[in-house]
Amino acid sequence: MKKLLVLALAALMLVGVLAGCGSKDGAEAPSADERTTFVMGVDAEYPPFSYLGDDGAYTGFDVEVCQAVCDKLGWELEIFPVNWDQKLVQLDSNECDCVWSGMTILDSMTEAGYVISEPYYDNTQVLVVKEDSGVASSKDLAGKAVAVQLGTSGEALLNEDLADLAATFGEVVTCDSFLKCFTELEGNSVDAVFVDMPVAAAYVAEHDGLKIIDEQLGAEQYGIAFRSGDEELCKKVDDAVQELVADGTYAKIAEKYPDIVNNLLFLQK
Repeated sequence: MKKLLVLALAALMLVGVLAGCGSKDGAEAPSADERTTFVMGVDAEYPPFSYLGDDGAYTGFDVEVCQAVCDKLGWELEIFPVNWDQKLVQLDSNECDCVWSGMTILDSMTEAGYVISEPYYDNTQVLVVKEDSGVASSKDLAGKAVAVQLGTSGEALLNEDLADLAATFGEVVTCDSFLKCFTELEGNSVDAVFVDMPVAAAYVAEHDGLKIIDEQLGAEQYGIAFRSGDEELCKKVDDAVQELVADGTYAKIAEKYPDIVNNLLFLQK
């Protein structure tokens, strides 16, 4: 009898372990209709799309739109700050339900099976330098050091489509956040930062002595990334966003972010 009880307990424990596989909290991810919370994966240092406000709470255009989506769908929003270079690994590990933070849509993502929302923003990459640097174009950075954030489309461009340009630089310095890139620039450790246009505009507006070179390098679009198989969840979010566009909520949120409003695709239709 004791042996039978031990075997039964072992079997129950095994069932419990197997039931916990595939999710961060030991439970299967709920369907889109059963969901009560939504975990948004963000870059916590990426104004104006996602960042910590003065009150210590997450804010930004993407965060505000996601909150409005959750309000409409009756979900509680949870913010999860991802390591941007590992964002898709963390998404696959169920640490968040999506990555929604000024994320560039890449062919490699769709080829790998990720479900991507409708694109919502047109973006370009730019170079930021010190005003007194004498640098007027990317050609002036030959032999100089340029910083870029790890895991970004900017890094991918320098490794691929703009590899010839990157080869003229003396060094490409990778940092784990764009704020560290700018710290390197302001500390004279690098001569320029290669970064998304809206991020550059927001940073330069608040920091004297910097300028954006009038040269746009690489066109891209932002979207929201979901795990493979999450087509239903993606559609539910996409549909809710379109409802926000239709009722004017989306435009009201966008008004708070003048640096990006003109490049928001849903306001151009």
